[in-house]
Amino acid sequence: MEKAEKVERYYSEEHHFSEGIAKLRALVLKTGLEETYKWMFPTYTLEGKNVISICKFKKHFGIWFFNGVFLKDTKQVLENAQEGKTQAMRHWKFYTIEDIDKTAVLGYMQEAIENQKNGRIFVPIKKKIEKRPVPKLLKDALAKNANAAEAFKKLSLYNQNEYSEYIEKAKQEKTKLSRLEKILPMIIEVKGLNDKYR
Repeated sequence: MEKAEKVERYYSEEHHFSEGIAKLRALVLKTGLEETYKWMFPTYTLEGKNVISICKFKKHFGIWFFNGVFLKDTKQVLENAQEGKTQAMRHWKFYTIEDIDKTAVLGYMQEAIENQKNGRIFVPIKKKIEKRPVPKLLKDALAKNANAAEAFKKLSLYNQNEYSEYIEKAKQEKTKLSRLEKILPMIIEVKGLNDKYR
């Protein structure tokens, strides 16, 4: 199903907040943002970058501002979208259609767009990766295979840690050995353990 179809279905399906999200959509469409569909929600982008999403749930509906942390929030209506998980996203919840102050909502949307245009976007701080000790079984196998040892050095610290953990977490020796047999060719090709899923 095309993204445009998914957006239309989202807005047309029967829901007790259908009118509310339709009103929010009408406002966001005035801003000139591009309408698409991501993470099961209509999402509005500027040059491919996420700015706003419109969401509906059992007890409320609302707007997600992807870089909402930078909004002035003069009305003090924004909440962290998922405390402890999201750092930049902010959520404006509505419980009835009457809660929507068109002027204020449009003002927040325009500010979010201006912030995006001006490059005010949150860049998460990457945690420093600590090197895991290489398990003896893997270390011995690398010592016996010069190609594998050389390739292992070329892998990122993250990938090296993944391989070490993969061997370490196996409880039985036979499992460790079968895992080792599986990963050696991948290491020689300088591939990460989960590259095919990324």
